[in-house]
Amino acid sequence: MILRLVQTEKEAEFSVRGKIDIIADILDVAKTECRKTRIMYACNLSFRQLGVYVDFLVKRGFLTLSNAEAKTGQNLRTSKRGLDFLKAYQSLQAVISS
Repeated sequence: MILRLVQTEKEAEFSVRGKIDIIADILDVAKTECRKTRIMYACNLSFRQLGVYVDFLVKRGFLTLSNAEAKTGQNLRTSKRGLDFLKAYQSLQAVISS
């Protein structure tokens, strides 16, 4: 029983990135308009994972798509709603880490 409690405390020290953390990372990178490739590398995601998250965030209004030129493809930018989410996420992180 004590051994199990010690293992649980040790496991809690490791930070596993969850979906909310990934969403916050994506929104943080996209604060300045950028392409999917930049987000993919900055957030350490596969192209398939990125596609799922981008679709989710665009449908819910956290990211906006812009197509400045046909050559450059689609650029992504964090919307006002996404910035509000980031503020709330950072506040929660501050409470948890204190």
